Amino acid sequence: MRERAKRMRDSRVTISQVMLPSDANPQGNVHGGIIMKLVDEAAAIVAVRHSRCNVVTVAVDSMTFLSPIYVGNLVTFTASLSYVGRTSMEVEVLVQAEDPMTGEKTHTNSAYVVYVALDESGQPHEVPPLLPESDEERERMARGKERQAERLARS
Repeated sequence: MRERAKRMRDSRVTISQVMLPSDANPQGNVHGGIIMKLVDEAAAIVAVRHSRCNVVTVAVDSMTFLSPIYVGNLVTFTASLSYVGRTSMEVEVLVQAEDPMTGEKTHTNSAYVVYVALDESGQPHEVPPLLPESDEERERMARGKERQAERLARS
């Protein structure tokens, strides 16, 4: 039996991290793989908060880097649910780089990451439904449902 529906805001996560020289190439550009790892971590926290169980990443929609991220930038990852199925959850992550010296902020990329919740034996586990609280959230969920249908059609 599924738990009661949960709101999007109940699992939302914001993580900020300063990019260090160890995160970058010799020119000072942060490696895309570092950003991808942090996107996955932020999104996984959202999925665990919603499902209250272990989760595994099953898909990452394409991630396009719109602008570079540099050593010294404060990078913020804002992650929140956009769709919930029976055992799967889609999390949208928005990535923003800030130059802390100037305050200039740049949207560098976004991604949708899909997780499946697992029970103690590693089998898919039902998750609570998502309760929209506004027209914007209902629209967001509808777009997420469409993306999930497209993913399933491709597989």
